[in-house]
Amino acid sequence: MKRKIGFIGAGNLAKTLSRKFLEAGYEVILSNTRGAASLADVIADFGKGASAGTPEDAAKAEIVIVAIPWNQLTALPKLTDWKNKIVIDATNHFISYAPEFKTADLGGKASSEVVATFIPGARLVKAFNTLYFKILGAEPSFNGGKRVLFLSGDDPEAKKVVSELIDSLGYAPIDIGSLAEGSKTHQANGPLAGRDLILLDTVLA
Repeated sequence: MKRKIGFIGAGNLAKTLSRKFLEAGYEVILSNTRGAASLADVIADFGKGASAGTPEDAAKAEIVIVAIPWNQLTALPKLTDWKNKIVIDATNHFISYAPEFKTADLGGKASSEVVATFIPGARLVKAFNTLYFKILGAEPSFNGGKRVLFLSGDDPEAKKVVSELIDSLGYAPIDIGSLAEGSKTHQANGPLAGRDLILLDTVLA
């Protein structure tokens, strides 16, 4: 049986990913700070397998995806006991958006290292943050290959689970190391951020 995916956040990325997971046979629960009623139209459009709840409800799911603005991270610690829970960090550390797209000064840390401080004990994996949501919403197969999604983390088993999730959606997962080092390459302003890369089937074979 496929795991239930809980989304902390219900913006463009969360909605795009929710649709992908639903198409692949998962159940999803979306949440935001405005309450489940504000998501009624979205859930009705998604149909079977989708539900809405509070952030606390979403945090109870088997796998949780954090997809909220950087300035909302302070709400995470009170949502649940994060110990041993697999959490996917899909955030980017923007403190302003178009046209500036300024990022927070992290003092040399990876953004996921900062996120980890708000969810103590979680098995955190960085993923799903690099592609613009409209590209992510397109078909994962392209020109004889698969779109690449990067992941990084310090827990091998958690990375295996997330890699399998990515593969089940039709993308090509590529593990690029630890939170402290690997995730820096695909966080905002990293060299892999925003790159729509294709892994050809001839390479996969």
